Amino acid sequence: MTACLLLAAYVLFLWTPIGAQQAKIVWSEQEQPIVDQLNGMRKLPNDTRARDTQALAVQIRRLPGVTNKVVLAFWLATLSTEGDFGHDTLQEVATTLAEALHQQPQPDQKGQPAEAYMELAQLVRYEHVETLLDDPQYTAAMAKLQAEDALRQDVNFTLSDLTGRTWTLKDLHGKVVLVNFWATWCPPCRKEMPDLETLYERFAARGFVVLAISDEDASKVKPYIKGRDITYPVLLDPERKVAELFQVDGVPKSFVYDRQGKLVAQSIDMRTQRQFLEMLGQAGLH
Repeated sequence: MTACLLLAAYVLFLWTPIGAQQAKIVWSEQEQPIVDQLNGMRKLPNDTRARDTQALAVQIRRLPGVTNKVVLAFWLATLSTEGDFGHDTLQEVATTLAEALHQQPQPDQKGQPAEAYMELAQLVRYEHVETLLDDPQYTAAMAKLQAEDALRQDVNFTLSDLTGRTWTLKDLHGKVVLVNFWATWCPPCRKEMPDLETLYERFAARGFVVLAISDEDASKVKPYIKGRDITYPVLLDPERKVAELFQVDGVPKSFVYDRQGKLVAQSIDMRTQRQFLEMLGQAGLH
């Protein structure tokens, strides 16, 4: 497989069903069992999933340094942040992805770091793992994340919720605000919503606001929310203007602002209630 075909395959992992991806890639006999396990990861309980994620990271590292190794390492990395599987698990995943990129460097994307380098940089910056990878694209990816965070610090927006009420981020000064990007079609988004609701009920009286933003049409969002016990504001961003302000290209993603309006925590994927509490703690809400 050429580098360009590989790039097209793994960039789409965050957006396209895995079955569609498999049609583009021919897996070896060593790789196919790993693919089968990756396809079933979301069905596993958390403790089993953490164990299997670590085991898969080791298995991928043992593969020859060929093109598909990057694809598998990237795929595993995108799944490894869908919950709370432990720092050791994420370190194993990051080590595997870094090794694969060292063995098979990827081309940039029109002057931007390839997605696999961005994924590794996010693991290091936001999940606090370590890597020894020395690569210009990885360095550029870290710089890109730093620049995006600076933009998010000063971002402002006004959107309407499902009831027609308008919300402006900067008007919520004095409150702890969690901005959550989600979608009805996104399994990790749906999984974290009950925990967000629990925390909203717990802390709303103390000035905690959740602004859950979807870029879907109201015709899709309203029926979904109506069938669930969600009381925090759900905002609509059908033209993705706010998503673009936040540089959000995948969901779920969450950003926490403290009472002074400072961005103090963010997640690159689904969070559990415990992880959300850690984020809120950085805003002084315990």
